[in-house]
Amino acid sequence: MIRTRHDTDLDACVAALAEVHTHSGYPHHWPDDPARWLTPDGLTAAWVAESSGAVVGHAALCGREVSRLYVAPAARGAGLGGRLLRAVESAATARGLRPVLEVKTTDTAAIALYERLGWTRSATERQEWGAGEVVTVHRYEAQAARPAH
Repeated sequence: MIRTRHDTDLDACVAALAEVHTHSGYPHHWPDDPARWLTPDGLTAAWVAESSGAVVGHAALCGREVSRLYVAPAARGAGLGGRLLRAVESAATARGLRPVLEVKTTDTAAIALYERLGWTRSATERQEWGAGEVVTVHRYEAQAARPAH
């Protein structure tokens, strides 16, 4: 089930994020305050994925940027990542926005999901992520909204 995130979900979101970080290296650097990281400045809305009553995934919309999208390793393969992404996409489109996102080029599972769902790579760039660390990211854009018939 995909639903709007509530403040009371943050502890469970952080626990799932810790599993993702250990398993997949996302986020790239573990934040000093993970709950605050999940609630970035400019947050428009956030969603969680639940399985058997437990929070196992998360996604956020900040303006037109899809952010903080992850699914716990044990819950992967059930389509929750795609459902979270579609929820964010729908909310952005309802606001008249064409959503975008960035992903590290090494995150091949996420890239495969975005491309499978029809997102288009619009750029690849190197970014400095502090202390001289350079990371290469792809920028993706959702399909243009289709006119209603």
